[in-house]
Amino acid sequence: MVALRSSEPFVLPCGARAKNRFFKAAMSEALAGSDGRVPVERMERLYGAWASGGSGVVLTGNVMIDRRAISEPGNVVLDDASDREGFARWARAGSAHGAQLWMQLNHPGKQAPAALNRETVAPSAIGYSAEMKAVFRTPRALTSAEILALIERFATSAALAREAGFSGVQIHGAHGYLVSQFLSPKHNVREDEWGGGAENRMRFAREVYRAIRDKCGRDFVVAVKLNSADFQRGGFTEDESLAVIEALARDGIDCVEVSGGTYEAAAMMGSSKGSPQGERSRAREAYFLEFAAKVRAKVRVPLAVTGGFRTVDGIERALSDGATDFIGLARPLACEPDWPARVLRGESRESVVRPVKTGVRFFDERALPELSFYEAQLRRIADGEVPLTSTTGAKALWEMTKYAMKTAGTRRRA
Repeated sequence: MVALRSSEPFVLPCGARAKNRFFKAAMSEALAGSDGRVPVERMERLYGAWASGGSGVVLTGNVMIDRRAISEPGNVVLDDASDREGFARWARAGSAHGAQLWMQLNHPGKQAPAALNRETVAPSAIGYSAEMKAVFRTPRALTSAEILALIERFATSAALAREAGFSGVQIHGAHGYLVSQFLSPKHNVREDEWGGGAENRMRFAREVYRAIRDKCGRDFVVAVKLNSADFQRGGFTEDESLAVIEALARDGIDCVEVSGGTYEAAAMMGSSKGSPQGERSRAREAYFLEFAAKVRAKVRVPLAVTGGFRTVDGIERALSDGATDFIGLARPLACEPDWPARVLRGESRESVVRPVKTGVRFFDERALPELSFYEAQLRRIADGEVPLTSTTGAKALWEMTKYAMKTAGTRRRA
């Protein structure tokens, strides 16, 4: 059998070694209770499946750095040392079989549902569009002191993750959450050192990175997830994204995962409301390969591209072309957590994942049937069940409705 590029190890700038190029991307587990503690047995089963499934890097769903700011029901929170054993057991399960286990750290900023949070904060007091105001209130602008405190919270959570046994962290700087909001001229209109020009708007992301690096050391993986663009008028652009990546590369970032869009323009979901793909990217499967090529032309930094990979041919072509160093997989690993191992053994050439649609534009544009189906598969794996590989859009929405009714008792955290 011909050796696959995806089987090759990769050494990151900090010295950490990934055993292959498969990168299990973040998917929100939404399995925690209202206290934000780790649901230990379920996380052990879920992350044990991914670790044994062959991925070189396993990335968690977003973990909140502040229990006063929650992005959705079921978020795990790591803002103090009260749940040491839960995180340690999670880390042992997810790093088995030589997998790198990175924790994705996040603060939602203004993208914090009003039903779950007493207050919403952001770089600037700018609300959302009319259709989103029913869910997200207009935020209060952060003070300079609060910004510094949030930077320290990111660093504290990273240090706690390291103590628990995670091999790295990823700063979530994409999809319209707090770091992304600081970067965007649409959402950040501050006139102090944290806003205005592009250099000031990237200051928060860079200071978060530096604080984590200072607290966790040079041998700990510190990665970042960034939008290639927001795909919104007046938002974060590709040129600005390239400048941020160049700056973080100079600072010493270990890996940049390329994504795009926000909840208002959901390019990260492959939605028609955001348009991350040119013809060349569609032909090569992945959503953001064209932008990755632009990064390669500017700066040498380890890259992960997530979104759209479904075949071994597409994966191998992207690696052979030098477009990316890691192949980010999300939905395929919700249905087939062992797909990387089977690819590397020559047992599979294509993921079983297929679109889940209702035919109703309102639902499909927002990827609601897709989200509900794949979240349900994570719950099945966590509960020791075999994940499904297909369903109808209508059934996916019905299952989501039943689950929402079952968990409707969730209350605000703080």
